Amino acid sequence: MKIYTKTGDKGTTALFGGTRVPKHHLRIESYGTVDELNSYIGLIRDQNIDETLKKKLTKIQSDLFTLGAMLATPPEKETLKSGKERLNIPKINEESIQFLEDEIDLMNKDLPQMTHFVLPGGHQTVSFCHIARCVCRRSERLAVALNEEETISDTVLKYLNRLSDYLFVLARKLTQDLQAEEIKWIPEKL
Repeated sequence: MKIYTKTGDKGTTALFGGTRVPKHHLRIESYGTVDELNSYIGLIRDQNIDETLKKKLTKIQSDLFTLGAMLATPPEKETLKSGKERLNIPKINEESIQFLEDEIDLMNKDLPQMTHFVLPGGHQTVSFCHIARCVCRRSERLAVALNEEETISDTVLKYLNRLSDYLFVLARKLTQDLQAEEIKWIPEKL
C-alpha cells in the first residue's frame, strides 16, 4: 500500500464512507485535533514514568483512535446499505468515560487538596501533560462546534471533557511523583 494517494492534492479529503470535503472542514479539524492530542499523549508515555501509567496511556491512545474514527464518520454514513454499522469496532461508550473517572479518583486520593489554580510547569513531563490538556480542550471545543452543525455522539463530547480533567490530575500526580514544585497562581493585589 502506498502512503501517498494524490487524491488530496486539490485540498479535499475523504471522510469514512467516501464523502469528500475540504481539508479545512470542521469535521477534519475536529478529528485532526484528536490526532494531535494523541501525539502529545504519546510524548507523555515516552517519559520516564511508571509502567502501569504507560499502559493506561496506551489504552487512552487507542480510545482516541476510535474516537477519531467516530468523528471521521458523518451521520449519514454510519450505517451501511445492509443495515450494519460502518465502524465495526467497539465505540467510545459510558465504560470508556467511567475508566477515566475511576483513574481520576484513584490519582486524586493521594494528592493534596487544591486551594488555588496551578501554573503549568515544574517539570518537563508535567508540562507535556498541560499541553495535552490544552489540546484536549481545543479538541472538545471543535467537537462541540461540529455537534452544532451535525449531531455527533454524546459520549464523544463527554469523553473529551473527562479526558482533559484526567490530564490535569495526571499533571498533578506526576508533579508529586517527580518531586517537582507545584506553583500556585496567586494574583497580585491591587
